[in-house]
Amino acid sequence: MSSSSSSPSVSSTLYPSEWRHHLRSSIHPLFFATIYTVADLFARALRLSPATRGDILVASPKIAQAVISAIGDLYTWKLARTVYGRRSHETWATLALTVLSPWQWFCSTRTLSNCLETTITIVALNLWPWEWSSESIPQVQPRRNTRSMGRDAEREDTSDLVLLVRLRNCLILAAIACMLRPTNILIWMSLAGVAWLRSTWRGRAIFYREVLLCGVSVLTLSAVLDRLFYGTWTFPPLRFLYFNIAQSLAVFYGKNDWHYYVTQGYPLLLTTALPFTIVGLYRTLRRATTNTLQLSVQTQLAMICLIMPLALSIISHKEVRFIYPLLPSLHVLTAPPLVNFFLPAVSRSNGAYIPRRLSLLFLLLVNISIAIYTTLYHASGAIGVLSYLRSQQQTHNPVDKLAYSSGASQTEITAGFLMPCHSTPWRSHLVDPNIHAWALSCEPPVDLNESQKAAYVDEADQFYNDPNRFLRENMVGGLRHLPRTPSYRSSWKPRQISPRTYQQANPHEWPDYLVFFAQLEPTLQSLLRSSSYGECWRTWNTAWHDDPRRRGDIIVWCLDPTEQAAWRSVTRKRVRDHHDRQFDRIMETFRKNAPGQRKPSPWTRWMPSLYSRSGPSASSWSWPWEPRKRTTWFGIQLPVWKKKSLWKLPSWTWPSSSKKKTRTVVQDLWS
Repeated sequence: MSSSSSSPSVSSTLYPSEWRHHLRSSIHPLFFATIYTVADLFARALRLSPATRGDILVASPKIAQAVISAIGDLYTWKLARTVYGRRSHETWATLALTVLSPWQWFCSTRTLSNCLETTITIVALNLWPWEWSSESIPQVQPRRNTRSMGRDAEREDTSDLVLLVRLRNCLILAAIACMLRPTNILIWMSLAGVAWLRSTWRGRAIFYREVLLCGVSVLTLSAVLDRLFYGTWTFPPLRFLYFNIAQSLAVFYGKNDWHYYVTQGYPLLLTTALPFTIVGLYRTLRRATTNTLQLSVQTQLAMICLIMPLALSIISHKEVRFIYPLLPSLHVLTAPPLVNFFLPAVSRSNGAYIPRRLSLLFLLLVNISIAIYTTLYHASGAIGVLSYLRSQQQTHNPVDKLAYSSGASQTEITAGFLMPCHSTPWRSHLVDPNIHAWALSCEPPVDLNESQKAAYVDEADQFYNDPNRFLRENMVGGLRHLPRTPSYRSSWKPRQISPRTYQQANPHEWPDYLVFFAQLEPTLQSLLRSSSYGECWRTWNTAWHDDPRRRGDIIVWCLDPTEQAAWRSVTRKRVRDHHDRQFDRIMETFRKNAPGQRKPSPWTRWMPSLYSRSGPSASSWSWPWEPRKRTTWFGIQLPVWKKKSLWKLPSWTWPSSSKKKTRTVVQDLWS
């Protein structure tokens, strides 16, 4: 909490501002709370060790989100099948775009509300009654007998019933998506407006009735869940709009240009598919007057892909994930131009299509490379450091690791994160309740007037603006009274507090483990040079970052001298192994380039005949200062150098010592 504001009560600091002010629906956290509960019950039933239990708790939400993402990919393919047909090339091209999308790889398996919103949206779009919003005119059927008319009436009633069930399921999912993210209502207001204008009066009455029925049902269920979650009656979507639009608190997290979604949002969302998407949107909107069902669906998808970014551009704070629910629809619209451009090059063997084949191969390699890097390597240290803290807690835990024991007392460790806000996944990976941790906060200026908002600086910015002052004023004991031993080795045991209370305590306590980015290392080395903190772990994080505060490795300092010594030993071993490998490469290069090992080049076969007519045996080449036999060059007698010459060089031989001794000498020189 910022020092410029008054200290909040303990109860108000137990939750982040978005939950303390009831800005989010409880549906999303309750869903994953159920996943955690099932995983924990599974670990308890099998009496797994705490380490294995922690791994299961970390993996369970990822698995659940991966299943949700797979459902989204499946229904994207189904929507393309509805538009283009089951066996069309465009349908499979849509699936290929979805599977090879770098943004899908990067974002779809993250436990963000936008990811769940995207899957719910594409499933609901498959259930949407596109027939009601199509301008296609049904053909006039000829007059039939009474029996055939009865069968047709039964089929029509059955079809209407199926369509009605689809509409109800669609509206329920759409309402849930709007409760998760209120901005999702832009999609359904656009589609509902088209359906309302193009349907008959009977269809409008049915549509109005179903919207009212499904909407009220979902709102009632959400209100009950929010009452149980927050402990009071509240309506998060309305408060979300009030805080982010009326009070403009979203600007606190960043302000972007009005054209952000055009110049940055869509390029990041689509990457290499962007040119084909532009062509697809243009062709679809140009044929908007066509009255077929397939083109009507395409037109409406293109419409929501333009209306939603346009409406969100009015808000100052913008992020790519806000328009993520549009990605499946964009892939459906991108498929036709992609097929028209690359299908001839793939299906024909004509050499004229070689540039297109190479372009297709290039695009595939680019997408796969970006996807692999962003999912496996980019910012991987943010997850690795949390795994390290979990392993350290298990190392210092005296409880038997062979069986799960919930009632035994376990050792607690503490950690502090001197990082910008939201740099790590936090509690989704720090699942062990015996890890007490705090991080720099970035609470928005809620309930402040305009002058206070203008002067407000959050905790993270306070630290990076003046680290010296922040550590003196916001840490227990400041920079004068720092702990000498970690809490788990101290004879004096502090009072038992919950991880949440420790996290929100102000001022912060000096932790057992201090975590920060390498960019901050020189500053902390200067400020904490007389303390007991020392490096005990380091990991690579990313090759680049747009935030200079997040660049470099992630470093962990600790108070335990044993861990510091162990890390120094590991570091020295890594350096020694690196030098050994480098020395081995040098020796291997010398061995390959030795005269006896080097392969003769072709030009050496005719070189002797150039200098002598006496044959190859008599024309061996030697240095001018070496004694040799008298030779001729094109019949001219060449002088012979005397044996005692001023050009004589000192002789040099390889050392007779063993390779191991030579390696030791070189290592000493390098060290």
